[in-house]
Amino acid sequence: MKNLRLKSARAAMDMSQQELADAVGVSRQTVSAIEKGDYNPTINLCIAICRVLGKTLDELFWEEQ
Repeated sequence: MKNLRLKSARAAMDMSQQELADAVGVSRQTVSAIEKGDYNPTINLCIAICRVLGKTLDELFWEEQ
């Protein structure tokens, strides 16, 4: 499932995939894969992304049923 909330939060901060990747220590391709739903990040990576974007885990990664 695509992670449009992550993409939206990143865009709201006017941050490119590369800038987010650099901030959390992964490749741009990893950020792209997370946004496309092709990669499930570790909890540590999720937390790092949330810290950079100023969001909670629930706001970015919790799937509504």
